[in-house]
Amino acid sequence: METMEAPPPAASRETGFVAGAIVRCREDKGLAARLRRADNPATEYQSWEFLAAWRVDLERDDQRLPYATVAAAIARVKPEANGSLTLGQAIARCYDDGNQSDQAKARLRRVLACDELPELCRVLRPVLTLVESRVTQVLDYARLLKQLGQFGAATRSGDDAWQQRIKAQWAQEFYGRKAEAEGEAA
Repeated sequence: METMEAPPPAASRETGFVAGAIVRCREDKGLAARLRRADNPATEYQSWEFLAAWRVDLERDDQRLPYATVAAAIARVKPEANGSLTLGQAIARCYDDGNQSDQAKARLRRVLACDELPELCRVLRPVLTLVESRVTQVLDYARLLKQLGQFGAATRSGDDAWQQRIKAQWAQEFYGRKAEAEGEAA
């Protein structure tokens, strides 16, 4: 059995995990298939060997769920590298009207309505699938993983202010970057 690499010391844990998942999914199609199912509660256990190799505490939802959600998204997209597109920007770009689209706003509101990490990860699953099918630019998976980890830690500690900060980041990405998004498209 091949061992799985840990993150390089200079990289953040999230950046290392994303880079490692991208490389391993490219090299090992069986692992990629198992990771694609990591965001499904019924088949998530198939990703545990990979997650455990990255020292993710499998008994703690606030650690396991963010890593499983992001690993599944990476395995489905098969990116060459981590991207720079934020979650809020990605939701807006799924629709022709961008952040003016009622459907995009509804998707964002559903994400922002989540108060618990397991609910958020369940809600993100179809959102990420939609992004994967409609947006060509690659998500910044490391940023998303860090945000999900912070949201999970806030949920565990009962820190509603920190949860609101993460939600505000997603809303700002969605609403506040219209000029930047238009500039990138030109």
